[in-house]
Amino acid sequence: MEYGLIGEKLGHSFSKEIHAQIGSYEYVLKEIPKNELTAFMQKKDFKGINVTIPYKQDVIPFLDFIDDAAKEIGAVNTIVNKNGKLYGYNTDFIGLKRLIISTKLELKGKKVLILGTGGTSKTATAAAKSLGAKEIIIVSRKESSETVTYEQAQTIHKDAQIILNTTPAGMYPNIDAMPISLDSFSNLEGIVDVIYNPLRTQLVLKAQKMGLKANGGLYMLVQQAIAAAEYFFDKPIEDSKADTIFKNMLSQKQNIVLIGMPGCGKSTVGRKLAKQLNMTLFDTDEEIKTQQGMTPSEIITNQGEPAFRQIEAEICAQLATKNNVIISTGGGAILREENVVHLKNNGLLFFIDRDLEKIRPTGDRPLSNSTDKLKAVYEYRYPIYKACADFHIKSDDKVEHTVNVIKNVFLGGSK
Repeated sequence: MEYGLIGEKLGHSFSKEIHAQIGSYEYVLKEIPKNELTAFMQKKDFKGINVTIPYKQDVIPFLDFIDDAAKEIGAVNTIVNKNGKLYGYNTDFIGLKRLIISTKLELKGKKVLILGTGGTSKTATAAAKSLGAKEIIIVSRKESSETVTYEQAQTIHKDAQIILNTTPAGMYPNIDAMPISLDSFSNLEGIVDVIYNPLRTQLVLKAQKMGLKANGGLYMLVQQAIAAAEYFFDKPIEDSKADTIFKNMLSQKQNIVLIGMPGCGKSTVGRKLAKQLNMTLFDTDEEIKTQQGMTPSEIITNQGEPAFRQIEAEICAQLATKNNVIISTGGGAILREENVVHLKNNGLLFFIDRDLEKIRPTGDRPLSNSTDKLKAVYEYRYPIYKACADFHIKSDDKVEHTVNVIKNVFLGGSK
């Protein structure tokens, strides 16, 4: 290969898609077992590569030159072959700094916790120092002269103001994992998580729910890829390229999730969006019917609402792992917090808010098949819809208006 990414497991990587938007060169994802790394590096059969977990430190002995920044960090993620000589750089440093800045986190004079001790942890330490952090604490599972434990972080260092996660906790497919609880940190101002798959980890979602500034690692990935390409080809790339690629990647990876009362128009809006955006539409109620052989109404009537909610939660978890799809949820899907969290991992939640008087009770909805039931359900669920939605759209009878609002938000991108 000429250009590409090496690592032990790369099934989660977005790098190939990003580099395809940077230039017209072939970029290959190459998984290398640990016992084959030495042979690969000694062969030098490449022009430029990126390096990811777990090889960012392991490749260093094979290099003829290491950039000062990479040397100080002690980790390399970009290697260029110049006439048989291997030159190592660290563009993660550039990407992480730009992610922190774009999240509008001020590190100067602040106490920063860095979760993890791998190569990216060292990059985060360098980035925090360069941004003026007053105190940097490295958190590990085991205490050492250079690290504290997670328990100590939550007690002795609970006054931390910024947390940078460099561990894989929460990365696909283990999306329910969280590296640390945030409940102890009363002075916390923001979170940056280098994980980009899912787009929003449990850690990021928890921080956002607390009203903190928080972002996942997709923007960092884009920025480091552009910096790597500049080293590959020894020429600068215009600054605007990163934002363009970031927005493109979001539109390719992010889901549109429609929430709201039964009868608010989710299915109609979803079908129109799917057609206009060339995306696949999934309806949770239809998925339940397909997989269970019964409609939601039949399940509720025969097995009870709790049994139905469990089935619905399983469907939501399945659909939430998809990318670039539209998910139209059942009216009560937001009643379980786990559903909201899963759907937000890769999706933006749009609350389609239609006035109660424009919604009619129907016989196929046992929980809202009368005017009184419908009103009670509406009043109970309304604040939940508002609380969990990323965007609240007051829907009138003009479907095209609702569709256009969602399209504009979705295609505009959001960090």
